Amino acid sequence: MDRIILHVDMDAFFASVEQLDNKSLRGKPVIVGGISERGVVSTCSYEARKYGVHSAMPNFIAQKLCPHGIYVRPRFYRYKEISEEVFKILKDVSDVIERVSIDEAYLDITNTRFKDGIEAAKYIKFRVRKEIGLNISVGISYNKFLAKLASDWNKPNGIKVITKDMIPEVLMPLKISKVHGLGSRSVERFNNIGIYTIKDLYEM
Repeated sequence: MDRIILHVDMDAFFASVEQLDNKSLRGKPVIVGGISERGVVSTCSYEARKYGVHSAMPNFIAQKLCPHGIYVRPRFYRYKEISEEVFKILKDVSDVIERVSIDEAYLDITNTRFKDGIEAAKYIKFRVRKEIGLNISVGISYNKFLAKLASDWNKPNGIKVITKDMIPEVLMPLKISKVHGLGSRSVERFNNIGIYTIKDLYEM
């Protein structure tokens, strides 16, 4: 029997917490990070991402892309509080949890009370939304690599299942940058030798 692995990822976590605590920020391009031009974006809301802003981007670039962005200093103590609330819910789903960071984790639900990954994902999403007020994306597969890939598929607030029979159709056409763990330099090196997709890599 294949394992059932969930990858749980809190959508735009820092920015979502800021919007949760401050209603005036909801629906607006919120950018969490340093306030000065020398600062760096920690994360940003999906409203800001529409302008091309992303984490680790220098503020002066973010300001050019999204001149109406609202800059907020990070409140790490608050993010930790909310994270602990979410992880309490996750621990009610499975005892087998691998915490990846403050806002994401893997869960093995193979031997739990849930009949399948969809049921577990819906349970998690419902409780996180009802009890905390945040959206969360969940990827489901039989290993961590594919579960992680699945959680990014329908963000924000998505659910995606990747099964073995879907591998050729789903995996092969993806850009090599979708492989978890490959940074921009590695991707550039692969591109330089003619590898642009996972299919290219597989064939080599």
